[in-house]
Amino acid sequence: MIQIRLPQPDGTLKQHRMLAAPVAPRGPARPFNRTVYAAAHVVVDPGANPDPWDGPLAVDWDRTLAFRDHLYGLGFRVAEAMDTAQRGMGVDWPVARELIRRSLRHARSVPGAQLACGVGTDQLAPGAQVTLNDVVAAYREQLEVVEAEGGNAILMASRALASCAHDADDYLAVYGRLLHDASKPVVLHWLGAMFDPQLAGYWGSTDPAVAIDTVVALIASNPTKVEGIKISLLDPVWEVALRRRLPPGVKMYTGDDFNYAELMAGDASGFSHGLLGIFDAIAPVAAVALDALAAGESQRYHDVLGPTVALSREIFRAPTRHYKAGVVLLAWLNGHQSHFSMAAGLQSARGALHYARVFELADACGALADPTLAAHRMGQLMSVLAGVES
Repeated sequence: MIQIRLPQPDGTLKQHRMLAAPVAPRGPARPFNRTVYAAAHVVVDPGANPDPWDGPLAVDWDRTLAFRDHLYGLGFRVAEAMDTAQRGMGVDWPVARELIRRSLRHARSVPGAQLACGVGTDQLAPGAQVTLNDVVAAYREQLEVVEAEGGNAILMASRALASCAHDADDYLAVYGRLLHDASKPVVLHWLGAMFDPQLAGYWGSTDPAVAIDTVVALIASNPTKVEGIKISLLDPVWEVALRRRLPPGVKMYTGDDFNYAELMAGDASGFSHGLLGIFDAIAPVAAVALDALAAGESQRYHDVLGPTVALSREIFRAPTRHYKAGVVLLAWLNGHQSHFSMAAGLQSARGALHYARVFELADACGALADPTLAAHRMGQLMSVLAGVES
């Protein structure tokens, strides 16, 4: 039995006895009956910059692309250069541009690989001087990079647009121009303020019901240019409300890392597809569950995926924008990278108690692929962060 000492909120140490029962596919997976993207993280080169808070980011391209191969091999599409890749939180546009180009070129060498890339305005700093035309130009610059490589675009929510738009009509005008320009249907992206406070009031209102009206009007005016929309409000009520109003052929992609299991299972009125950061962290477990769903084994789907929700809720708890730290922790514990370092040093955004809880919950749902390796690395981390000696 594998055991590890973990700090607890009351100041004590808990001797955690690991379940050590990893969940992973045992053979070739059947095609999913949902369209499912895993939003993928970036692996940094921790030895390249002595001042990660201030200096330029160095990416470990081999490890970064190898992780995408891991996701493709499990049947996932990749959502590239998204929030999970620390866009606007350590990864700037020049790095994201290189990531997009490398990832799209790499995907062409992987049979069956499919991905879509985040298109935003992060090269444009929000401010009083920013105009709607500036926002459109910034979006177009990034869209051109993706389309020049033959890629599909996800139109990410824009801090600059949120700062300069006055009402819903401004959002409709900007997105209308972008959809007109796009050569292929795009996925829209609605990221809630819990993920990024600068996006509060997106679509021109802080009332989700009013904002949904704006989104529905935008899609209705551009039905052939919208492949789907990802919504990340961490409230299933609003996702289902919008899902029921989408025109035929337009997909709802859940970005709800609190309620994804029930939303993808669906109800009598329909179901959501998936575009989720948590699937970076739990890809093998999710692949088993999605295989069961495709086979019509709904109870097995819930039995496998349901236990991951507690883990995801801990990783994505407030302040939600720091969820990337838990994602990268699990990539390290599972052997996908040799270190626990992040762009801008953001592994420091969470502390030992959070990481200990993530470890326990990952063990409970089978998300630790090699329990012996995970326990060894977690012991090292607890020694450094909390002075816990094994």
